[in-house]
This record gives sequence, structure tokens and C-alpha cells, in this order.
Amino acid sequence: MLTNTQVWWHLSRASGIVSWVLLTLTVVWGLLLTTRLLREVDRPAWLLDLHRWLGTLTWVTTGVHLATLFADSYVEFSIADLLVPFSASWKTGPVAWGIVGLYLIVLVQATSRWMKQMPRRVWRAMHFASYPAFVFVTLHAFLAGTDASVFMFQILGIVLITSVTIFTLMRVQLAMRAGTTRRTATGGPTPLR
Repeated sequence: MLTNTQVWWHLSRASGIVSWVLLTLTVVWGLLLTTRLLREVDRPAWLLDLHRWLGTLTWVTTGVHLATLFADSYVEFSIADLLVPFSASWKTGPVAWGIVGLYLIVLVQATSRWMKQMPRRVWRAMHFASYPAFVFVTLHAFLAGTDASVFMFQILGIVLITSVTIFTLMRVQLAMRAGTTRRTATGGPTPLR
């Protein structure tokens, strides 16, 4: 049977992992939305709603992760330890990566809520913070998390990292192809073959 302190520790670990998975799904779903890879079967409004819902769930599970870390008595994190980078005495750098990832997630989510009031270019630049957020959260998961040596956790990490990498490369390739097509159509220099 678990003791109370173990319950908070297990909840903090589980909510951190779930938050990482949800962040990955949010990024991948956003890439599916922008690339239209599912255009044969997709409905963009549905994809956008699901993308927003996944982002909101990422916020919620991250909040649970922070609350359970605060409640846990093993490390005894203060509010500052959980919100100010490099203030935690336990695994200072890895915890800081998680905090930076948190702030990038907040930036992306907040600017998405005000997307229609912002210039598209500004919103898009802010939305690209999803990529470093994923990187920082991944570093945090492997360096601060106590599950990094667990085989299933490592497999999960490989799946998440590979997913974001593959869909990002597809997005870059489609963007480059679209840029080449535009240059050719406007009489610009033709691409090298």
C-alpha cells in the first residue's frame, strides 16, 4: 500500500509524463493541421478544436504536476523552486529546463487565445515557441525525472521525439516545396535539380 508521501510522488511523476505526451500530441496535431497531411479525411475546424483541447489539457496536467510536486514532502519544492528557473536546489538545471518549457507553453497558449487580435506574423513567431518548449520539456523529463532509466519510459521518449521530428521534417519539406512552387510561378529563379 502507498503512503501519503508516495501518492504525491507517483502523481507528480504520472502527471509530468502525461503532460509531456499531451504536449507532443498538441505539437503533432498542429503540424497535421498546418501541413494538411490528412486533407482527404480532415475537417480543419475539427483539427483546430482538437489542437486547442490538447493544448488546454497540457496546461491542466502541467498544473497538476506542479501542485503535486509542491504537495510532495520528499524534495519539498517551494513555489519559487517551481516557478523561477535555477532556484531549485534539487537537480537545478533539469528543473530549470522544465520551468522554461512551462513558460513557453504559457506563451504559446496565451497568444493562441488572442490570435485574432494579433498580427498573423507575430502570432506565428510566438507559436514557433512550441518547438523549443518540446525540447526543454523533453530535457526536463529525461534529466529531472526519476523514470529516465526505466525501459518503457525510454521507449516512450523515443516515440515522442521521433513523432515530433518526422512531422516537423514533413512540414519543412512541404514549406520548401511550396516556396519553390511560388518562386517558379512568379518567374523567380528556378530551383536546382
